[in-house]
Amino acid sequence: MMTIRSHDQYNTTIYGLDDRYRGIKGNRRIIMMNPDDMLELQIKTRDVVDVTSHYDGTTITSSEWTVIPYKIPKRNIAAYFPEANELVPLDSTADISNTPTSKWIICTISGPKSTYEEE
Repeated sequence: MMTIRSHDQYNTTIYGLDDRYRGIKGNRRIIMMNPDDMLELQIKTRDVVDVTSHYDGTTITSSEWTVIPYKIPKRNIAAYFPEANELVPLDSTADISNTPTSKWIICTISGPKSTYEEE
């Protein structure tokens, strides 16, 4: 999983719920997923899933994310920052800068019909 910012956002300040960059309106608790992955997992547009991050033997689960299809590489997902911050393990930091690894988080998706590992 990677975290991203929306159009109406400056750092952690969110000015609106619409993201004109990606055509998403009215919600930020979104998981963007490759349409082929969604088909494989039998997840439909706007299905609600849980996301669990995995790092060094620990897991963090976050509930009730809405899935939307998005042109993203297969077996990858994206979510908005700071909403997805709770999934970023505190101990998972870059070697040199010591910043959180918000662009590379191993996650599993628990949806209506299946569980699937994403990066």
